[in-house]
Amino acid sequence: MPKASVKRLIECNKNQLIDLVLDIEKYPDFVPFCLDAHVYKKNNEGDLILIIADLTIGKGPFKDTYKSNVKFNKKNNTINVTNIGGPLNHLENNWHFMDHKNGTEISFDIDFEIENKFLNIVMTKSFQFGLDKIADAFQKRAETLYK
Repeated sequence: MPKASVKRLIECNKNQLIDLVLDIEKYPDFVPFCLDAHVYKKNNEGDLILIIADLTIGKGPFKDTYKSNVKFNKKNNTINVTNIGGPLNHLENNWHFMDHKNGTEISFDIDFEIENKFLNIVMTKSFQFGLDKIADAFQKRAETLYK
């Protein structure tokens, strides 16, 4: 299964960055390879925000939509995403936001497996590069919106 992680220090307020990550329907505006996004349900339940959403990811003739369960824990400033439908056998990604004197440190890790074994092998080879590009996109978007 492809696994990767990235850490970034972004010169923005932690709550702004959390809001940016939870604004899933805006992803097609700035996330590479994200073609469409749709939020079906968003509920506040105490210290949790629970979201069910679709993302359509693709490039060229290849595109797929997967449904995710997104859970933001307000107490520990984490966002956990797991797949609940689509072309993935497994998806888990985690965001953690920590205050830093120069902004917010974000750590992001992802672990997934695509049903198509060939695509899984291809993704394993280039996944860290792709994750870095996605992290760059979130950082650039945050700096554009909040500086």
